[in-house]
Amino acid sequence: MGTADRADRFYDEQVLDHLNVRMREFVGRQEMFFLATSDRHGECDSTFRAGPPGFLRVLDGRTLAYPEYRGNGVLASLGNIEENPHVGILMVDFFRDRIGLHVNGRARVVEDDEMRAHHPGLPVDPVPGRRALVWVEVAVEEAYIHCAKHIPHLQKVPMRGRGRAGDGPRTDRPREPEQGRAWGTDDVKRKGGDFFGAAAEAREGRRTPPAERPAAPAAPEPARPEEWLEEAERVLAEARRRAAQKGPQPFSGWFR
Repeated sequence: MGTADRADRFYDEQVLDHLNVRMREFVGRQEMFFLATSDRHGECDSTFRAGPPGFLRVLDGRTLAYPEYRGNGVLASLGNIEENPHVGILMVDFFRDRIGLHVNGRARVVEDDEMRAHHPGLPVDPVPGRRALVWVEVAVEEAYIHCAKHIPHLQKVPMRGRGRAGDGPRTDRPREPEQGRAWGTDDVKRKGGDFFGAAAEAREGRRTPPAERPAAPAAPEPARPEEWLEEAERVLAEARRRAAQKGPQPFSGWFR
């Protein structure tokens, strides 16, 4: 796509084979990251990991490690790593710096006892669901920035009181407090229940003979280019009309 020169500059200026000082500091305060793995056939999986600041640990400038907690028992990421050690980690700071960091490397699964024997300073978390079953150790091969231009700036909301698990995105009920997070729970409702209705759909599919199942709805036709132009002109005209009504005031948002 004609971007070879830009790509070369990016590799020359931004891609490191180690974690520099600023990257290490960034990693040390992250509370979540996204993990990409694939099996030996290249079938991919992406997932989310979270914990207290520092749960993704910098062991040295070329090595990261994170604990694997009790999960759903599928062990998709660990299974992929056993077959294919290449992993991709993406950390995004939505709250303070609004920037991201990619780390690509080779991973291996390490027993908790072995990890602590080599790194005796690792903390022991008092929360049962946050105690490491095993660790994943990542040898850094590439580390580089994820630019800020499309990262939303979010704000943490203090959790108040104790809401009922599985209630969904209600705004009229206090949320569960931070210390009440259900780390390592097997309670289906506290894990989210059948939020997307997959289990119900599977049950319904088993009850309904194939010949009687309704056909999948047809995909909607894509909008014609002129429809997009008409909609853009309509929105622009509405913005001008609102601006004329308010007089010479600074723009305050599309939805006011």
